[in-house]
Amino acid sequence: MPYTASDLRKGLKLRYEGQPYVITEYNFTKPGKGQSIYTCRLKHMLTGNTFVKNFREIDTFDELDLEEKTVNFSYEDGDQFVFLDEDSEQINVSADLLGDKKYFLEDDLECKILFLDGNPVEVTFPTFVERKIEWCDAGAKGNTAAGKVMKTCRVAGGYELKCPIFVNEGDWIRIDTRTGEYADRIMGRR
Repeated sequence: MPYTASDLRKGLKLRYEGQPYVITEYNFTKPGKGQSIYTCRLKHMLTGNTFVKNFREIDTFDELDLEEKTVNFSYEDGDQFVFLDEDSEQINVSADLLGDKKYFLEDDLECKILFLDGNPVEVTFPTFVERKIEWCDAGAKGNTAAGKVMKTCRVAGGYELKCPIFVNEGDWIRIDTRTGEYADRIMGRR
């Protein structure tokens, strides 16, 4: 059953002009006269390109053939990352699809993979991962009242991010996988 313009909302995945898109921003406007206007920012699910498009009430869209599987990370094989589903079937995901999230992978990490027409198009990680700080900049003490004083840190796996000045080598931190940013320090863990 095709979607109509009134079904549009943020996060909806649909086929527009034969291509797979996800709506990243949505705005509804009802002028005094005339048809309603649905303004959407569409992001191509394969290329990542975005654009803004206005739709009218009469516009329709096709549903996507999507399937989501819960998988566990197994190992890295060159530029491919191998996951196993509950039937122990191997699923290969390219490093390009993972991007910087590849640094968050660890043995047996549970993720979700979204398939479009049988091909992986998106990997969803747990919201937070815990990593040990392997290296930190010295971090200059300064006017902390003016805002957060941050320094560059590297965690196990090689990922670098900005952390507050009070974080030291050997500390464990929580990282938000959606943004790749520091979330908080885990006290008492060594």
